[in-house]
Amino acid sequence: MLAVRSKVLPRYGSWHFELKYDGYRMLVATAPFALKTRGGTDATTWFPELGVALAHLPPGAHILDGEVAVLDELGRADFNRLHKRALRRRWYPGADGVVLCAFDLVMHDGRDVRGLPYEDRKARLQTLLAGVPGVLFVESVEDGAWLYDAVLGLKLEGVVAKRAGSLYVAGESPDWLKIKRPGSTPPGRFHREI
Repeated sequence: MLAVRSKVLPRYGSWHFELKYDGYRMLVATAPFALKTRGGTDATTWFPELGVALAHLPPGAHILDGEVAVLDELGRADFNRLHKRALRRRWYPGADGVVLCAFDLVMHDGRDVRGLPYEDRKARLQTLLAGVPGVLFVESVEDGAWLYDAVLGLKLEGVVAKRAGSLYVAGESPDWLKIKRPGSTPPGRFHREI
């Protein structure tokens, strides 16, 4: 599911708001462990430490949706460090560690949950990730203005607004909106779909 770009927060309806992490979007399967980029590239060998982290999940086949990111000491995503790491397509001595910033759940214990409302998928994901090291559960809040102000102040990537009750569908959907902080993508920064 892909978010539609927006310059403003939604003004009508009921929405949940999440931080937008600046990383590589991935679908992550647990049984067996596999990473797929948004473009369908197999990235399983790129970030083997995520396989170690996800081994702590309860047994069963799960598919998570999220961003793989390198976080700095303040918890901000550093895309350039991530990209430098990903170019090697493997772990290497001195490589920056990555974290999976998980924001949605596609399959839970072998069951396709895309037809469940956003809130149900989010609750299942939070329970699934409780106590799992190396995986960050992306919280949501209902006060989008507050979160966006925090994004501006901390110079983070942006906010994703998700319509309450929305289902997980393939492709772009107006039920997910991404609102980036002005100037969050520096000119000339390498950013292509992989």
